[in-house]
Amino acid sequence: MSPEERAREHIDEQLQAAMTSRQLKVRQKGLNIAGLQLADLLARPSRDEILMEQGCLQREVSEFGRRLTAIMQAKYDRSEGRIHGKKLV
Repeated sequence: MSPEERAREHIDEQLQAAMTSRQLKVRQKGLNIAGLQLADLLARPSRDEILMEQGCLQREVSEFGRRLTAIMQAKYDRSEGRIHGKKLV
């Protein structure tokens, strides 16, 4: 097994240990669930960061978005100069 396959398997095990069930839980936005609010706050700045890196963003990123992006960049899983888990659109 390659190091990348071992790492992927380890990450899968960690995710499964953290999951409360194997089923996807879908909730209405109006239920005001903290985790969903956090996901909403992070989703657009994260998307904008990737689009900006690819030269696909046609507008200026908000100050709030830039601040969140800086925080998120510090949290990415990095090793050997690579970022793991950050995907392109």
